[in-house]
Amino acid sequence: MTRTGLLTVLLFFCNSLLHAQELHSVSAKKSEQIIKIDGLLEDDAWKNAMIISDFRQWFPFDSSMAKSKTEVMVAFDKDHLHIAAICYDELPGEHVIQSLKRDYDPLLSDGFYVYIDPFSDLTNGFVFGVNPHGAQMEGLIQYGGNMGISTVWDNKWFSEVKQYHSEGKWIVEMAIPYKTLRFPENIKEWRINFARYDFKRNEISVWSGVPRNFSTSSLAFTGKLLLEEAPHKEGSNVSLIPYAIGTATGNYQNQTAEKFRPNAGLDAKIAVNSSLNLDLTINPDFAQVEVDRQVTNLSRFSLFFPERRNFFLENSDLFERFGFRQIRPFFSRRIGLNNGEAVPILFGARLSGKINRDWRIGAMTMQTEGGSQSGLEGQNYSVAAVTYQMKGRSNISGILVNRQGFIKQDMNFADYNRIAGIDWNIATMDNRLMGKIFMHHSFSPHKTENAMAHASWIHYETPKLVLEWNHEYVGHNYSADVGFVPRIDFFNPNNGQIEKRSYLRLEPYAAWNFYPKSTLINKHGPSVYMSQYFDGTYLENERYLSASYTVRFQNTASTGIELINNYVLLYFDQDITFSGNNALDTGGYVYNHVRGFFNSDKRKLITYTLNLDYGAYFSGKKTTADASVSWRKQPWGIFSLSARYDRIDMPEGFQDVDLLLISPRVDLSFTKSLFFTTFIQYNTQIENVNINSRLQWRFRPMSDLFIVYTENYNPYNVAIKNRALAVKLVWWINV
Repeated sequence: MTRTGLLTVLLFFCNSLLHAQELHSVSAKKSEQIIKIDGLLEDDAWKNAMIISDFRQWFPFDSSMAKSKTEVMVAFDKDHLHIAAICYDELPGEHVIQSLKRDYDPLLSDGFYVYIDPFSDLTNGFVFGVNPHGAQMEGLIQYGGNMGISTVWDNKWFSEVKQYHSEGKWIVEMAIPYKTLRFPENIKEWRINFARYDFKRNEISVWSGVPRNFSTSSLAFTGKLLLEEAPHKEGSNVSLIPYAIGTATGNYQNQTAEKFRPNAGLDAKIAVNSSLNLDLTINPDFAQVEVDRQVTNLSRFSLFFPERRNFFLENSDLFERFGFRQIRPFFSRRIGLNNGEAVPILFGARLSGKINRDWRIGAMTMQTEGGSQSGLEGQNYSVAAVTYQMKGRSNISGILVNRQGFIKQDMNFADYNRIAGIDWNIATMDNRLMGKIFMHHSFSPHKTENAMAHASWIHYETPKLVLEWNHEYVGHNYSADVGFVPRIDFFNPNNGQIEKRSYLRLEPYAAWNFYPKSTLINKHGPSVYMSQYFDGTYLENERYLSASYTVRFQNTASTGIELINNYVLLYFDQDITFSGNNALDTGGYVYNHVRGFFNSDKRKLITYTLNLDYGAYFSGKKTTADASVSWRKQPWGIFSLSARYDRIDMPEGFQDVDLLLISPRVDLSFTKSLFFTTFIQYNTQIENVNINSRLQWRFRPMSDLFIVYTENYNPYNVAIKNRALAVKLVWWINV
């Protein structure tokens, strides 16, 4: 039997070992009266509701009941799912609050959270949270919750918090509209879980127990929500989101005149049914999106930056979960951007959601404008995906991606790129075993041979043991114009061309965790990791081998040390400092270095991180210091500074190199609806200073006024490269 065959048998066998557990359950009665969202809990719905309070610790231990008592009730009416929580807090002192800003980081703030899985597929769901000062956060749960949550998704819902200091408690009420959720018709049983983050006591607790090695958002460990009757969406469910914007720009490098450009567009959300949604956009503009954080890049390959534009976010995992982190057949940032410059999008449409528990579909098409930039013609980007939920938590998915070029209004049949692929995602009911096997093929003009990508990944995890195996193969003619596959591209500095090379990657990992009975240390343990690349001739061209030891303290601080062995094969004479230095000779280079880190107690008002890396670097030496410090003025301000310094000492005949990246940042929450963010990025590697400031006023739910200022200039002669000021009004209208 082949290695792939053995792996398939193993995964089938492990996937059949369904972990039986006795599920927690909570009943919810229907209220015929409107429930007032005021944090008082005086409505009849709460007087007659079932109360659950048996929360268990998740941190610092998962083997005992919670010390901070939390009582939760659930009810519903014809339009909303209602949740109330009484969070008892008898300890003196202030809560740990990150911000009043929406979508604060739940890992840095006290709060109450609900995780909802309406289809009970244990794969996709929603999270809604509120901190003790009433700030909201909501997000999407994807990949079963194992990768955390995506808080970039925004939607309309309501909450209210009341503080009762003399009684040692705070109360939160939530009202989540059915129009915000996606759920099955005629189903009275959902999956649900609740979490309480109480950093004042240094405790995280959950209602339905979750092992501490998994995220509290893991849907594998949710309990049951038993609804008195199946809810349904009444009336139309259409939202129109028009915008108007005025942008003043100036490009001083090209000595172009400053210009003002007014613009307007429209987004629409149309519920086809309770679980399937149609999104439309006409002339979208993403001026309110925060600019990317810059990083120092000393690799030979492109870096990945996540999608931030709201239109692409809901159900984004339908398209972007295919492949691996560096083998993505679809990546929405390829749409509307070219070499960092915006390309106008004329229109777009996306149909996505559930047909039933087993079938999930998605289809999207976007048309960009042609002729707006030199050498660019119009492009159509389309993607279709389907997922079938297998027994348990595994699923099998298929994807089709198409980029079609245009010449003016006509298709250019010689300009296209297409990908067809299938992914099998494996997850056992107890979440211990996860994995993926996929096979993709691309279709491009004159690129028919070796245009395939395939991989297999398997991950086994218990609280003490973590084992992982990964293999990847990408053919040199595999082309993903609407994706992200950087590792096959090698820049040849001799001719300025990109050369394509196939690669095979092997990536094993193993870790062991100790949980001592200690008031100081929460867990500690060693790990070993290797990432090894071979080219199409099976010649090794890169290796990263490390052994590390990590310690996490009971106070949330952590530290660790890592010993690293590197091997890199340079196919061309190349400047490995990426700073205009002399080129290093072609050949293989082995070098070793050591890395250490420390993260301070994140509950404190002043927090900091420190990372140090020292050792050999190709034929020279490199010292890297990466640090950040943050001061939190609760609850309205966060003042932070991050910096990275790289010192590369090269042998005789080369220049030594100093690279510096400094980024101060200020986040202010004047109220729960008025926010200001400004940060500066000083980057010597690209000789640029970037200033980005954004004022956001949420004057009604999901309706915003943005004022955004951006400027780039040369740090050495203080010459302005470009600047822009945008004022954008977005209005959410329910039809």
